[in-house]
Amino acid sequence: MIVNIIYFAIILFSFRDIGKIFRRASFSRYNTLSGSELAPPVSLLVPSYNEELTIIENVRCLMTLNYPTYEVIVINDGSSDATLEVLIKEYGLKRISNPQFNGTMTTKKIRGVYYNEQYPHLFVIDKENGGKADSLNAGINLSRYPLISSIDADSLLEKDALIRMARMYMENPEETVAIGGDVRIANGCVIENGAVKQVSLPRRIWPMFQSIEYLKAFLGGRIGWSHINGLIIVSGAFGLFRKDYVIAVGGYRGGYPGEDMNIIIKLHRYMLENKIRYRVAFCPEAVCWTQAPDSYRILSNQRKRWGRGNLKNMIENRDMVFNPKYKTMGLLTMPYNVIFEALNPYFKITGLLALIGYVSLDMTHWQILAVFGLVNFLSGYLLSVGALLLEEVAFRRYSNMSDLWKMLLFSALKFAGYHQLGALWRVQGHIQYLRNNNSWGTMTRQSWKDERKAA
Repeated sequence: MIVNIIYFAIILFSFRDIGKIFRRASFSRYNTLSGSELAPPVSLLVPSYNEELTIIENVRCLMTLNYPTYEVIVINDGSSDATLEVLIKEYGLKRISNPQFNGTMTTKKIRGVYYNEQYPHLFVIDKENGGKADSLNAGINLSRYPLISSIDADSLLEKDALIRMARMYMENPEETVAIGGDVRIANGCVIENGAVKQVSLPRRIWPMFQSIEYLKAFLGGRIGWSHINGLIIVSGAFGLFRKDYVIAVGGYRGGYPGEDMNIIIKLHRYMLENKIRYRVAFCPEAVCWTQAPDSYRILSNQRKRWGRGNLKNMIENRDMVFNPKYKTMGLLTMPYNVIFEALNPYFKITGLLALIGYVSLDMTHWQILAVFGLVNFLSGYLLSVGALLLEEVAFRRYSNMSDLWKMLLFSALKFAGYHQLGALWRVQGHIQYLRNNNSWGTMTRQSWKDERKAA
């Protein structure tokens, strides 16, 4: 009951803001701003490890954004495939003899920096493998601009995504330290020349479940958390940050997953401890399309990794929990994440065991269990439907009526197995954490050309 009350309160905050978001998405003059010198310059950081199948489409997309001044810095994190080679071949890159690094954060050894004057906004760093956080710190060291944006190498930005995010930043540049973008599942979409030409739902079951999950998390959750300045994560797939504050908190933390959550927690802590007015915002109309895992093995590896990262961040920052010094973060966001995210699977598992015990010992009637199960299902289903309603009111990325019916169907089906698997994967991630297993897990990519064939 408590967690559902919190869920509904957060989604009500989302609905409260949806009118403003709709007007901003529909009527703001982004095209005018995209050619304005007032737009702040941005450094786009693309950490890449074994991304030879997706990196060219990603860079091609980033090189053609509707934005006046920006640079693209691809960081090849010691890939064992041909990620670096395909970039060098595609863009005719040459190694720079004396690259100019502006930052001083410690990273793994830099093997070289590559550049071609014909593409003056593109730089490629080749370094020893050190993980995603280490790659981002290396990119920050090379970056020239006051704003940085982290983008996954298997993601594609909509052409006006960055300018939409910049406009939100320009509304309050003194207080805005980070902005998160909306992440959508690209599986099933038609991709051409680094852009999503036709939006469609995934054809496979695992990406389809993730599409519903992402809509609920981003539209039904992050809009609301942003409203009360309690956002605890900006997705590593697409986020915008003030570089000076990222450097002030020591940059990204390496060594294990969860760097995207960790950097936001550190920013909250730094700003609150130094009594600086700030906000961590969410821009739902700035859309990033990403490849979702399409097999059980890859998806389970990803979710176990997320579970490890969440637990590690909660343990590291346990002093913030129920601490009024940290305001919304300390009194609401952190307790919520400890109780209803980190510990949630244990409530589910013990609750299920308890129900089995009640039935086997004849301690309850089946009618009571049926009512309990129905209420539990309907409350979760209404939250998913609420997120779909937000999508239909403000964005309408999915124009086919069949897609809407399919999303409504899978919003119900995910409670019959997928929901329970999420709890299992999180527990397994916690076990990996206790065993000091910080491996990334096997992650395989699919060429965007294969996506076009699938669509």
